[in-house]
Parts: sequence; C-alpha cells; structure tokens
Amino acid sequence: MTSATATHRLTALVDASDRFTHSTRDLRATQLAALNERLQDRKERIKLLGHRARESNTSEIRELADLVPLLFPHSVYKSYPESFLTQGRWDRLTKWLGTVSPYPITPLDTSDLDGSDRIDEWIARLGEHGHHVSCSSGTTGKSAMLLATERDMDWSRKDTVGVFSWGSGVRPTGDRRMIGIAPTAAVPKNMVIAEAQERAFGDPAKPRFRLPLPPITVGSLTRTVLLRRKIAEGAALPEELAEFERNATQRQEALDKAMTTAAEALIEHRAEKLYLSGMWNALYQVARLVRDMGYSGKDFHSDNCLYVGGGLKRAQLPPDYQEFVHDTFGIPADRNFQNYSMQELNSGMPKCRTGDRYHVPPWVVPLVLDESGEQLLPHESGEVEGRAAFFDLALDGRWGGVITGDRISLTLDPCACGAAGPSIRNNIVRYADLAGDDKIGCAGTVDAYVRGVS
Repeated sequence: MTSATATHRLTALVDASDRFTHSTRDLRATQLAALNERLQDRKERIKLLGHRARESNTSEIRELADLVPLLFPHSVYKSYPESFLTQGRWDRLTKWLGTVSPYPITPLDTSDLDGSDRIDEWIARLGEHGHHVSCSSGTTGKSAMLLATERDMDWSRKDTVGVFSWGSGVRPTGDRRMIGIAPTAAVPKNMVIAEAQERAFGDPAKPRFRLPLPPITVGSLTRTVLLRRKIAEGAALPEELAEFERNATQRQEALDKAMTTAAEALIEHRAEKLYLSGMWNALYQVARLVRDMGYSGKDFHSDNCLYVGGGLKRAQLPPDYQEFVHDTFGIPADRNFQNYSMQELNSGMPKCRTGDRYHVPPWVVPLVLDESGEQLLPHESGEVEGRAAFFDLALDGRWGGVITGDRISLTLDPCACGAAGPSIRNNIVRYADLAGDDKIGCAGTVDAYVRGVS
C-alpha cells in the first residue's frame, strides 16, 4: 500500500455510513502511513513545518510520538506581529500567511487598503485569489487566521451534512424550515456550512429565518476587542469611550428586538417541521421568550431537530438549560445533535445519541498530550485525560496537526452506542477556564520563528 493510497482510503470514508465503526487497531497502520505521506509532501512547502522538522530532527513518521514535535499550537495562527493589524500592514500580513501555507500566496496590491479597519476587504481580496481565510477574534484582539482552499470548502460542505445526519438521525430530505437563532461570524467556513445544511435539510419553498441583524465581520470583532483593550489600559480617548458605550447600547437593543422577532417566527411556524440552529446562550434566551408568550413543546411539531454550534462561551446559564431548550421546542431525545470541532480543523466529531461521547472520524488522528503539550501520554486502552491534539488528514490549505487549548478524556475502546472508533467524553473544558491562563510549551519557539521570517 502506498502512503497516497492510505490517505485516500481514510478520507474516502466520509461517504460511508459506517465510518465510525472502524477501531483504532484496524486504522493505525493506515493512519501512520497517511501522516508520513503528508509530512513528506508538506515539509518543504510549509516554512514553519520545515523548521519544526529540522529542529526536532524528524524526517519521517513511524509512530504517533514522531508527530508530536510537528504539531502546531493553536496560537500559531495568531502569531503575526500585532502591528501588522493595527497599522494596516496588509502586505506584511500577507507575507506572514505564507509561513503557514502549503501554497504560494498570490501577491496582492493592497496600496488602497489604508488603515486597520480594512481587514474585511483584505480577506475578501485573498478569497478572490483562492485563499479563503476564516478568522476568529479572541480576547487578545488578534484574529486567528486560518487558510483554506476550494478543496477545503468542498470538504466542509460534504462533511457537515454527514456529521449532522449521523449524530441526529435526520435524513437530508429537504423538508424542514430552517431557523437560525444566533448571529454568526461571516467567514468562509461558517458560510459554506450554513449553505450546505440548508441545501440538504431545508425546504426550498420555505425561506430560512435569520436574525434581522447585520453580519458579524472579522473587522467589527477586531475593532471592538482592540477598543476594549484600550479602555482596560486607560488609553481610550473620551470620544472613543462615548462611541463604545453608544454602540454597545445600540447592539443590545437590536439584539433584544431580534430575539423577540425570532420567538414570534418560531411560534408562527410551530406546526411545521423545524431545523433550529444556534449557540446555547441564544437558544436559551429565545426559549425563555417563547415560554413567556405562553407556548412550549406541546405546541410544536414532534420531529423538530437542533444544531448547536460551539459551547457556552462562558455564558452563565442554569444547570438545566439544555433540557429547557429541548422541552420548549419539542426536540426529541434522539434529535439532540451536538458537534465537537474547532476552526483549526476541517472535520466534525458528532456526539452519539446513546453513549454521550463525541466520535472521531477515521481521517482525524487524536492525540492526548501532557498539559504543556510536549509529551504524548501513553495510551493503549481505557480512558486517558490531557491536552487534546489532532491531525486532520482532510485539510489541504494548511498543516493538519494542531495542539488545542482543550482538556479531553479520550478512549480507544468501543462506545456504548456500538461505534468501535475512538471517542471523547462529554466533559471537554478549556485549560484557560481551569487556570485563568493557558501556556503551551512550544508556542514561544514557534512564535519567535514566525516573527523572524515574516
């Protein structure tokens, strides 16, 4: 078997209904061959990967431990100097992207993009050249910038439908009214996933409901976070403070109005088969409004389904928030879909309906590391807890190996649902939430290298 065939054998399982039935023992040799194939193909094409391979003296992958020094900390995708962003140095930021890309970044004329508020236009211009950048803005003010190709976009369209159908039991028969209950960031990956879900599960004769709010762009998120930092540091000007307060008030008023509109739309279409999507905080808030208007699960269709994206994001909700949402909208127990993934990956890990565990697909290789992210924890059977790392063999536009900020409990043993592949217990927590900070051992070295070449 050639390593190229190994990669294809794994990723081809995206179309298989039994893709989660393959055990780690059955897959390991094929996965190692595929990982090595990806290393040989990318180590001279991704500057940072080549540096990491030389630094660790790693020329091939024969066992999982060989992969550990080649994993990128999740922070690498925001390792560019912040001045590139705050000063609108789009030419330098484009060059930085080249350090984590396997494909040459087309030189862009950004001379007309003056100022740090032009990031959305810069992203759009990259997309026109086939470099799709999905970003997520964090509390530091920096956006993690994750490159993707057209192949990655196509994969997301296919994977998201298969993941939801497997995890929820809902067939893609196009017979539901789609109702979105949360504003989402308008980045390429989120947009193609939403479009694919609508094509597969939505009734084309019933327009999708979206919150009547302007799209959340990377630029708007970044501007808000940077201003919050200036306020915290006491560096904000009086007019900036006034604008911040005014915008915050207007956004809250618009959100409150939009949530009421969403509750009214849900009540209006309560007899129809619904596909609800959103994050828990927004779903809970609109459920409260629906209850206050005098409606509950007995008034809704008996076969509604729910797509929950992301966790609580530190929202403070009562212990029974999930049950409250399910009971409000008549979501059956076997339609309770949840998915574990992240922007750094291109594949989902759906939660099964009986074992309450997130299942890892064959083309994603899970690893559990120590808290520093430097050592692979021994693991042959039973459950092991530590820092999550993954290699997504479906990724094309960037290196597939990432060390996350999550603490997980992984088992390689069969799940109660019958799936034989690796799975993750439903107790995922961020290290930053546990300790108030999060340090990955190799992050400083990686950051220094990227700054040196960008």
